[in-house]
Amino acid sequence: MEIKKYITENESKMLEDLFSLIRIPSISAKPEYHDDMLACAERWAQLLLEAGADEALVMPSKGNPIVFGQKIVDPDAKTVLVYAHYDVMPAEPLELWKSEPFEPEIRDGHIWARGADDDKGQSFIQVKAFEYLVRNGLLQTNVKFIFEGEEEIGSPSLESFCQEHKELLKADVILVSDTSMLGADLPSLTTGLRGLAYWEIEVTGPNRDLHSGHFGGAVANPINVLCQIISQVTDAEGRITVPGFYDDVEEVPQTERDMIARIPFDEEK
Repeated sequence: MEIKKYITENESKMLEDLFSLIRIPSISAKPEYHDDMLACAERWAQLLLEAGADEALVMPSKGNPIVFGQKIVDPDAKTVLVYAHYDVMPAEPLELWKSEPFEPEIRDGHIWARGADDDKGQSFIQVKAFEYLVRNGLLQTNVKFIFEGEEEIGSPSLESFCQEHKELLKADVILVSDTSMLGADLPSLTTGLRGLAYWEIEVTGPNRDLHSGHFGGAVANPINVLCQIISQVTDAEGRITVPGFYDDVEEVPQTERDMIARIPFDEEK
């Protein structure tokens, strides 16, 4: 079946399924939503099974549960691992919403609700694409899914989970279902994301309060020293000045630079 026809014929069911996810306030930043986190994970597992997965598990982690699902079409075929997250940010300030954040509303062809995009909407699209391929006999690769519930708080449990389940998550390529597009009419394939690095800087100064009139300028103020350090983390070109930072960083190949140059980017938009 042609994909547009498939979407049209199944639109009502698709919206119903997506809304069932959105209505669950899976807010990872607030402990009082723990039960909702589990409910959302269980709902995702159910939807993966309905989409055609061989199995879908709600697995424990150090924090919120992680959903794992897979469909193996051929043990010798390539495997795609789809990553996404089912947790969302808090909806406050609530007074700025025109509708209830966890009661999806369609306005002007857009779904308005917390998680409609980041990341329940995005991951839902991936799952429905998977469903389409399965039901029409077009799936030629193995597909695995890993949906975590702590991305919005820094994914504190994801690394240990991946270490413990290396074989289960083994794949040839990872598809991250949590990126952006330059425009609604410009489909985008993101090939890289910047990472995060953390440093703790400790500046030691006088061991007592000093009178600014007597000692100001003569004794370095730790706050000023810290400002100087932070201001030197990058140079005028925006490059990180921390020694060794670029030791294992690969240069962007010219082919990728050429593709980037062809992107119709408009600063005014």
